[in-house]
Amino acid sequence: MSGFGLQRLPSSIRFGRGAREGIGGAVAALGRRAVVIADPFLATAPAFDRVRADLDARGVRHVVLTDFAPELPVAVVEAVAAEARAARPDVVLGYGGGSALDLAKTVALLLAHGGPLDRYYGENALPGEVLPIVAVPTTAGTGSEVTPVAVVSDPSRLLKVGISDPRLIPRVAIIDPDLSSGAPAAVTANAGADALVHALESLTACVRAPRWDGTLPVFVGRNSFSTLLALEAAESIGPSLPAAVLDGADPVARERMAWGSLLAGMAFGAAGTHLAHALQYPIGALTSTPHGLGTGMLLPYVLQVCRDAVTDELARVGASWGIGEDDPRATAQAVVDRTAEIAATIGLPATLAELGLGRDQLPEVARLASGVTRLVQNSPVPADEALLRRILDAAYTGDRSALQNGRTP
Repeated sequence: MSGFGLQRLPSSIRFGRGAREGIGGAVAALGRRAVVIADPFLATAPAFDRVRADLDARGVRHVVLTDFAPELPVAVVEAVAAEARAARPDVVLGYGGGSALDLAKTVALLLAHGGPLDRYYGENALPGEVLPIVAVPTTAGTGSEVTPVAVVSDPSRLLKVGISDPRLIPRVAIIDPDLSSGAPAAVTANAGADALVHALESLTACVRAPRWDGTLPVFVGRNSFSTLLALEAAESIGPSLPAAVLDGADPVARERMAWGSLLAGMAFGAAGTHLAHALQYPIGALTSTPHGLGTGMLLPYVLQVCRDAVTDELARVGASWGIGEDDPRATAQAVVDRTAEIAATIGLPATLAELGLGRDQLPEVARLASGVTRLVQNSPVPADEALLRRILDAAYTGDRSALQNGRTP
C-alpha cells in the first residue's frame, strides 16, 4: 500500500450492456432543458435516435450540437458554448468519444462561468460548480466520463492544454460496451492505446504524501485506490486491445476494453498520468495527430526510462499478463517489450519520425513538455528537460536501448 488513497467520482456510474437505455432518465433527473454534444457520425445512428426519442417522451427540450473538430481548438469550444447558451440549458449530455465528452465539460464550464477559456487552464482554477453533465462514451479510451480533466488545443500556446478541476467530473457516467461496437479499427486502436497509457502511467506515477489541510492537487500520485484500479485496468486492456482492433465485432473484447478504460479513468483521475502525456501535448499540437496515437507510441519509451524505479509495479502487470520471468526486473522489462508489441499489433507508428516530427523540433518539444509541471512532477524518476530529450531521441529513432540504464546519469 502507498499509505493513502483518494477518489473523486461521478455520483452515479452505470456500466453494462443495455445501460444506454437509462440515458434519457438520467438527463431528465437533472433538468428539463438539455444541450447534447454528440459526435457528428454517431448523431445519425439509430441508437442516438432512440436517446432523442426518450428525451422527448420525458419532456426534456434539447438541442443537438455536432459541429466541432476532434482535437477541440479553443475557438471551436467557445463557439459551441455560445450556440449552447441560446438554449438556456440546465444539463449537458456528452455522447461520443473523448472529444465529445471533453467538449461537454468545457461547454458546461463556460455556460456556468463564462469565458475566455484560458482563465481555467491548469489546476483548481474553476470558481464554482459547472452545469451537471451526463457522459456517455462510445469509445474505450479517454475515461473522460469519470475524470476531472478536459483537454483542448490552443494554437497560441503551441501545445495542447488541460483544464483540471474536480468540479469537471460528470454527475452521471453511462458506459454501454455495445456503443463502441461500430467504431473503426483506427479509432479503437488510438482510443484503446490511450486507455492502456492511463492504466500504466497511473500505476507508475510517483508516490507523494498529500497535505490534507489545504486544497489538494488534482493529481496526487499513485495511491492505494489507484493501484487497485490501474492493475485491474491493465489486466483487462492488455490482452483485449489487439483483439478489439482486429475484430471490432468481438463482444468480449469490446466489453473488456470498456471496463478497462473506465477503471483506468478512475485510476488516473486522482493519481494522474506523467511523461507520455506531457510529451504528447506539444507533439500532438505540432503534428496534428490523435492524442491516443501519440501517447500509445510514446509509452514503451517512457516505461523503459522509468523501469528501474517501478520494477515491482510492472512485475505485477506482468503476472496478470501471464509473463513469468525469473526475477521482477526481467518481468518488468518483458512488460515494456509487450507494450511495444501491442502498439505494433494495433498499427501505431514506432517512431516520432513516422508521426512527421522533425529532429530539429525535438529540443522545442522537450522544452514545452518540461513546462507541463502537473504531469512532469508525477514522474517516478526525476524528469528534467535533459531526460525528456533522451526519451525523444530514442523515440525518434525507435531505439529503446539507450534508455535501459534508467535514470539520467
